[in-house]
Order: sequence, then C-alpha cells, then structure tokens
Amino acid sequence: MTVASPYAVELSRMPVTTRVLPVAGSETHVWEYGECGSDAETRASAGTLVVVVHGYRGDHHGLEPVIAQLNHPGYRVVAPDLPGFGVSTPMRAVHDLDGYVEWLHEFVERVRAESPSARLVIVGHSFGSIVVAAALAGSPAGSGTPARPGLAVDDAVLINPIAAPALKGPRGVMTRVAIGYYRLGAAAPEKLGHVILSSPVMVRVISITMATTKNKALRRWIHDQHHRYFSAFANRTVVLDAFRASVSNDVSEYAGRITARTLLIAADKDDITPIAAQHRLRDSMSDARLVVLDDVGHLIHYERPIEAARAIDAFLEPSASAS
Repeated sequence: MTVASPYAVELSRMPVTTRVLPVAGSETHVWEYGECGSDAETRASAGTLVVVVHGYRGDHHGLEPVIAQLNHPGYRVVAPDLPGFGVSTPMRAVHDLDGYVEWLHEFVERVRAESPSARLVIVGHSFGSIVVAAALAGSPAGSGTPARPGLAVDDAVLINPIAAPALKGPRGVMTRVAIGYYRLGAAAPEKLGHVILSSPVMVRVISITMATTKNKALRRWIHDQHHRYFSAFANRTVVLDAFRASVSNDVSEYAGRITARTLLIAADKDDITPIAAQHRLRDSMSDARLVVLDDVGHLIHYERPIEAARAIDAFLEPSASAS
C-alpha cells in the first residue's frame, strides 16, 4: 500500500508538466514545476531556471519535497530522471561520471535555450552533487583529449554533497559492504544479478541505514519511497557503472576549479561524509557558503526539505547574490 507523502499538499499546488527530451542518446523524461514551465511562452518568461540532478538509484521524485517548498513564482524548476534511472532510457555513452557530465552539458544547453534570459541555478544531491561539480569544473586538456569548459551557471546548490571519498566516511565499512553487494550482483548471471541488485530486502536495509528521523510516519514514507523508486533502473550495467562512479569520485576533486557561487547544504549526521569534510570543501571553493542542518543524515531531501528550501530561497535572494 502506498504511503501518503507528508509534502503532498504543497506539491499539489504546483503546476507540473512532463515531456521527453532526446539527450545524448537517452530519451530523458523531464518534469517541470511551476507556472513558468507549462509551455514555450511561459518557459521563455521564466526569471530563474532551476535544474535539479537527483542522486544514485533515485529519480526525480526524490527532490520533489524540496521543490514543493521553494517559494518564488518566477522559478522554472526542471527535474529529469537521469539516463538509465526512473523512466529515462540509457544514453549511448558509458554510464560513468564522464558520460553523465556530457549528458548534463547537453541537457542544460537544451533547457536553457528555452529560457534565454533566466538566471540559471543548478542543484545536485548526493551522486548528483558529484555530477554537477564535475560539470562545473570542466577538465583540462589531456593526452589526446581536448579541454572541456566548465558548465556556465549563475549559482549552484549541492545538497548532501559527497565532500570526501566514500570509503573514508563515518561508515566506510558500510561502503565496503555495498561494494561487495554490487560485485555479487555483477558476478551473477544477468537475470539473477538484476534480482540481487533490486532485492526489496536490500533496499529496505539501505533505507533503514540512511534514515535518521525518529518520526515513525516519516520513516514509513521514506521506506515506501525507496521501495517504489530505488530499483527503477534500466539494466544491471547502468546501475553498476553508476555505482562505480559514485564511490570512485567526490566533489573535493573538482572544488578548486568551481567558480560559480555555491551553496552547500550538509547534515551533521551524514554517514557518507563527515561534517569536517564539508567545512574543508567550503574552504577549498572560491565562493561557497555552508549551511549545516542538525540531527539529520544523508536524507535531507526527505527528512528536512523545508529547511533545505528555505536555505536555497535565502541564497537566491537578490540581496544575497549581491553580497
């Protein structure tokens, strides 16, 4: 039985438009929230374009609680399912960090062209924070590879950013267990591997591990969200490639090359990244602000979306951007 969202009322007040965009070989399914995303005319009139990039094994539903709380009528909020996850089809490239960065560049170019005068804000959560950071940083020319310019945005927001290598986090042991689990899924025959990787039991274990709230109703809803959406991946290859990317990279690798004004929203009980690493990440960036939410872990978007949205709204206020 589906558990009702505690944020359903706020979300129901927002107009939602869905469509499919072909990007990097993926039929990318897109949800647009707010009056400014309903058609070509309103998209062109948007004052602020917010592109939202969800985390590993999630889809656009994950950040809906935060989107529902954003409090500016001029926002056009665009939330795609990452290629290979949710209902978006895989892209033509490998589903590693480079593949997702190339996809994000192309996706942002497509939606920005529809709102050419809008302020561009990009938001990434968890694995999405790594994809966003790598895209913002760009890459220097390498042996036989041309330089890739950084994604040009006005502002960036990283929620639960992966600020340090996952294996060095407070629960590095749990990360190693997860690596073993994914290796098992990779070693098994295709059909069995898919069953292992989408096991409801493992999804519930992961959900229980990540949730920190003591509110029983909220915990039930979080577990239901993970049960409904955490195994919506296209195939075993996609989920394994993306997992390797999620544990092999972190935002700190790219921080020094990010020039966009950036808001970091971190949690003091995040089991993946210690809070000290979030402070180091802020200090290593040229223009970053850090908001720390207490008594919450890696699920800020589920457990504390109101505070996260307020932090984003305050960060995007004209007076804040001018300071």
